[in-house]
Amino acid sequence: MTAEDVKGFDLARLLAERGAERYELHTRHLNHQLPRMLHTIGFDKVYERAEGAYFWDADGQDYLDMLAGFGVMGVGRHHPVVRKALHDVLDASLADLTRFDCQPLPGLLAEKLLTYTPHLERVFFGNSGTEAVETALKFARYATGKPRVLYCAHAFHGLTTGSLSVNGEDGFRDGFAPLLPDTAVPLGDLDALERELRRGDVAGLIVEPVQGKGVHEAPPGYLRAAQELLHRHKALLIADEVQTGIGRTGAFFAYQHEAGVEPDLVCVAKTLSGGYVPVGATLGKDWIFKKVYSSMDRVLVHSASFGSNAQAMAAGLAVLAVMEDERLVENARVTGDLLRSRLAALVDKYELLHDVRGRGLMIGIEFGRPKSLGLRGRWTMLQAARKGLFAQMVVVPLLRKHRILTQVSGDHLEVIKLIPPLVVGEREVDRFVDAFTAVMDDAHGGGSLMWDFGRTLVKQAVANR
Repeated sequence: MTAEDVKGFDLARLLAERGAERYELHTRHLNHQLPRMLHTIGFDKVYERAEGAYFWDADGQDYLDMLAGFGVMGVGRHHPVVRKALHDVLDASLADLTRFDCQPLPGLLAEKLLTYTPHLERVFFGNSGTEAVETALKFARYATGKPRVLYCAHAFHGLTTGSLSVNGEDGFRDGFAPLLPDTAVPLGDLDALERELRRGDVAGLIVEPVQGKGVHEAPPGYLRAAQELLHRHKALLIADEVQTGIGRTGAFFAYQHEAGVEPDLVCVAKTLSGGYVPVGATLGKDWIFKKVYSSMDRVLVHSASFGSNAQAMAAGLAVLAVMEDERLVENARVTGDLLRSRLAALVDKYELLHDVRGRGLMIGIEFGRPKSLGLRGRWTMLQAARKGLFAQMVVVPLLRKHRILTQVSGDHLEVIKLIPPLVVGEREVDRFVDAFTAVMDDAHGGGSLMWDFGRTLVKQAVANR
């Protein structure tokens, strides 16, 4: 059967006829607050196409993507190698997901992934980052026979119920209790970790080597010391590399920046998908998997209906090939260092800019209380209405005036997070720094458009109380 023989569905025609209704359709049938929010801050753009680190609108204007779909688009949008791999796997008409055979692609992707973390031996494939975390939580509990997993304050590990139990943000947890009996400890606090471990019921600690919320890195030496404490108490170290992994921080996995760290379980997703097919993976030690899958009766004790599907596996293999061929881990380190250093050089110039931090192409830009009287009054007005409004005031003109997409790094945070595709280079660094400098000049010069928008945000925040 050819494409011409298929009747009744024409995707191009459907989009041509109904694409203009995109915001109305979301308002009526999906999360109605999303279009409302986009309209309020002027983010209600209509993007027509995308490639690499850029979008284009109907007028042909380009937009620089410094968000990468929350990190999903690590190798850029519509990478030709990943596209070809997906065309090839579809054209192959494989006998996929029979459930009672062993296809080659999952084994090949697992084999390749494990070369980047040679102390681990096995992989479970699911469909997302939160599924990768759910798998790690289940495996840690079963393998150790203990009920409780520790997590770090302000962590983000996903939004399904198990992952939410180790999510350090109350705004995500509120209203969804009861959750699992897990416990938060401050990132970097070894004494707090040891106190919890002494209770004898801890299965493990799950930690982001660089926290996505606020872009806070684990202190030097913390991961290795935590690993030693955990193992002494027969508990596991779980590294959540969903956002930091696959090259984001300038190492293939972020935990590899610290010598001697060998997590028992590692969670990955996002970039591994190539931006096309959802995929998550939990990498782990052989003894953990063998304990979970301890007999033929337990062969399906943990599984995923779409896990290991051929399209996801092909995308993952293609992504890893692109990472190596284009040296994207090295590019993340070099370009990230350049971007971070150029932004850090602005801290002394702008009193509203307090800190620039991060690793590789995961960078946090933090704003804080200014010293001068005029700016301090405006800052106080924003803070009284809702913390985080100034960062939003920076994000909005970056898009509306300079066509650069960024995000605030978390609710009630005065931090912008940059997580662009790993393919960006010096040209994109120049564009972002020039635009950011212009926005900072406007803010410090009392630019009326920016501060007028700030008053709009204040009114909106007060109305939502």
